[in-house]
Amino acid sequence: MALTFRGGIHVEENKNTSRMRIEPMSDPDVVSIPMAQHIGAPAQPLVKKGDRVLIGQKIGEVPEGALGCPVHSSVSGIVTDISKKITPSGAKVEYITIENDHKNERTEDNKPIGKKLSEATPEEIIELVREAGISGMGGAAFPTYAKMKSAIGKADTLIVNCAECEPFITVNHRLLLEKPTDVINGVKVMIRALGVKQAFIAVEDNKQDAVKLMEKYAEKTSMISVKVVKTKYPQGDERQLIYALTRKEVPVGKLPADVGCVIFNPETCAAVYNAYSTGHPLRARIVTVDGDCIRRPKNLLVPLGTSISDLISYCGGLVKTPKKIVIGGPMMGVAQWDASMPVTKSTSAVLVFSEKFDRKKVEHPECIHCGRCVNNCPMHIMPMYIAQFSMKNDLASAEEYGAMCCVECGSCSYNCPAGVDIVQHIRVVKAAIKNEKSRLAAQEKK
Repeated sequence: MALTFRGGIHVEENKNTSRMRIEPMSDPDVVSIPMAQHIGAPAQPLVKKGDRVLIGQKIGEVPEGALGCPVHSSVSGIVTDISKKITPSGAKVEYITIENDHKNERTEDNKPIGKKLSEATPEEIIELVREAGISGMGGAAFPTYAKMKSAIGKADTLIVNCAECEPFITVNHRLLLEKPTDVINGVKVMIRALGVKQAFIAVEDNKQDAVKLMEKYAEKTSMISVKVVKTKYPQGDERQLIYALTRKEVPVGKLPADVGCVIFNPETCAAVYNAYSTGHPLRARIVTVDGDCIRRPKNLLVPLGTSISDLISYCGGLVKTPKKIVIGGPMMGVAQWDASMPVTKSTSAVLVFSEKFDRKKVEHPECIHCGRCVNNCPMHIMPMYIAQFSMKNDLASAEEYGAMCCVECGSCSYNCPAGVDIVQHIRVVKAAIKNEKSRLAAQEKK
C-alpha cells in the first residue's frame, strides 16, 4: 500500500511529457546568468566585460563566510555585459551576459576528488559540492553543501524526494528512467558525506516504471530502499513526505534534521555524483517545457542562463496566444512578465498557458464556509480564517491561527468553490508579519 499523509488534494496530472526522453538543447547564441540562483548572498562577478570565458569556469563567487553558491559559465564565449536585472523571483541582482562562440571549450580547473569513495572524507565531499555550485534543484535552491553540513550528526535518514506531484512537470520521472545510476551513485556519495544509516528513494505510485527500475538498482546496496508514496498533492512537500515515510512530524520552526531526516531532489543527487566523478560544476539542468500554447512539448537539458524565449523557439514556438508564462509548476510556480527571463538552477519547468487554463475570476468572492480548505490543508490549519484576518490586516490573529505554518501549496485556493484566492491572502499576511517583526527588532536595537 502506498504511503501518504493526512489532507491534500488530487489535481489533474497533465504529465504530457512523461514518455519524452531528455533532449540536449542546442546551446543558445547568448546566455544571461544571474549571480543569485540560490538562497543566500548573491555571488560577486569574477570577470569583466570583454573577458573570454570557458564552459565550467567560475564567474561569480560568494563572499567568504556568507551562505551561497559560486556561479559558473554554461558556455564558452565573450562577456558582453554585466548589469543589474530582475530575476524570475523578482529580486534585482547582477547578471553576466555571455555571447556564445560555440567552440564549447571547457576549463581545465575543474577536478574530481580522484579517490575511491571509501577514502574520501566528508569535508572533501562537501567542499567539492560547494565548489560545484550545487543548490537544491527541486525549487527551494538552498545551497546543498550548507544543508549537508547542518545535517551531519543530526540526521540518520536520507530521503530522495522523487514525488513530482506538481502537474505537467516530468523532469524527475525522466531522470530516474534515463539515468538511474547517476541518482543511485549520488545517493552513495551523500551517504558517505552525511554518515546516515539509511536512504529512502520516494517515488509516487503513478510512476511504476521508475519504481521498478530504481528497485532493481537499489537492491545492490543494503542501505538504500525504494518507498512508494501515494500520488497526491502536495506529497512532495518535505513535511508531508517525512510524515508519509517515517510518521514523524516536523515541529513548527524546526527543520527535517531536527527529526533525524535530510531531503534532497534526485537531480541534486545526480549533480553531486557528476561533480564527484568528473569535477564538473552545475552548468545545465533538465527543464520540462509544456502548456497548451507550446507546439512541441519537451524535456530539455538546458544550459543555465538560456532565456524562456529560446526554449519556446526550440520547441517549435507557440500555437495559441499565451495568457500566462509560469516558471515551475502551476500550483506553486511564479508567473513571469518577461520572456527574456533565464533558466536558473531551480527552474524545473517553463509552462505557457492560454486563456483556457486561466482560473475564472469571481467579481466579489465570499467564503461560503464549506470547510473544503480545512479538510484539504496538509498543515491542518484554518486557511479561510487566516485569509479573512489578512484582508482586515489583523496580523496578530493571523499569526495566532497559524499563518506562519502555511507552506503555500495552494490546495485551499484550488478547491475553493467561491473562488477566493486564499493562498495569496495568506502570502500577503505572512510577509506583513515578517516585516513587522523585523521592524520591531530594529527598534529594540536602537
